[in-house]
Amino acid sequence: MSAADRGRAGESETTVGWLVDRAGKVLKGSANDIGWLQNAPGMPPVEDGTKRFDNLLFNIKNYQEHSLPKSFVYLLVPGLFSNLGPPNFDDTKTYFLKLGLECEVAKIDTQAGVLANASKIKELIEKLYYRSRKRVLILGHSKGGLDSAAALSIYWNQLRDKVVGLVLAQSPYAGNPIASDILSQGLLKHVNLKKEVMEIIMSGILNGDLRAIEDLTYEKRREFLRSYPLPREIPVVSFHTETKINMSILTKFYEVAKVEFSVTAPVGVRSFSKISVPWPLSSGLAMMAALLDLRYSEKSDGLVTRKDAEAPGSVVVRSRRNLDHGWIVLPCLNEDPKEANNCQVIEALFTLLMEVAGRKGFLLPAY
Repeated sequence: MSAADRGRAGESETTVGWLVDRAGKVLKGSANDIGWLQNAPGMPPVEDGTKRFDNLLFNIKNYQEHSLPKSFVYLLVPGLFSNLGPPNFDDTKTYFLKLGLECEVAKIDTQAGVLANASKIKELIEKLYYRSRKRVLILGHSKGGLDSAAALSIYWNQLRDKVVGLVLAQSPYAGNPIASDILSQGLLKHVNLKKEVMEIIMSGILNGDLRAIEDLTYEKRREFLRSYPLPREIPVVSFHTETKINMSILTKFYEVAKVEFSVTAPVGVRSFSKISVPWPLSSGLAMMAALLDLRYSEKSDGLVTRKDAEAPGSVVVRSRRNLDHGWIVLPCLNEDPKEANNCQVIEALFTLLMEVAGRKGFLLPAY
């Protein structure tokens, strides 16, 4: 065999070996990444606050025990794509205002990357503080939790006297298998068609930034948390849920939520249109949860796995109700009067956060 033939044979073996290795990684997907942060060395343990949360929620629901003080501002930060659908947290803001509490919903570009939104949230916290002279409690839902945590991690020196604590509500703090699988490299060595398609969708159709999804991948979360871990002194509550298919979920195939997608106008046209697309949200999330369970044997709310939603050192609320990823932020349909609604759940989460902050010495004597 000539030297040239041996070279070609070697290249062929290398290519075959790469394809076999890549095929193995594609098949595994995120199996080795889910829950990685729980096993990372040096991470502080979490505290289970589920029982205390349940007690607080029971008293709020049944005895109208509202203990949140008026001396703080309650900031709600929505997650990815919330700009495209029904207004997030509208019911909760109205509920808080009726309780006499100052409540704000962050107006950010939810399709932007984590670093961009962290800067916006930092500016908003400062604006709220200097306007009211009240410190801020934050609840961030989904990617909004990552944006909020990033603001505190990066700008803590400027914010430590303005913030009481953070609730991470269904946030993929350690990363997300769906985002990672969507953007993972395929079998072609130099081409990632999935990423190119997602970039077209994000920038061309949704007027967003691909980094908004990239920042949710396990790779990017590892990089970010190495550079900007949450300071351990910050009071943090992690809240996560699980959804699964049952008869109630199946009937919701007929309960349609309208999701509006902004469509970029042609060059030279200033206006843009919106398309209303029917989507059975609850049932869709339940089916996504079933797929994640089938592929990875992991429980989730349809988008975020339970294991990835717990920030190290936080007080964790592991809800036992069948609640999907969108329940806490959207107007609820056909609420069970025997169960607490999403507004009451958020009130209980903030109340628990106040208790955690009190233990850490974050509350002023006036509280």
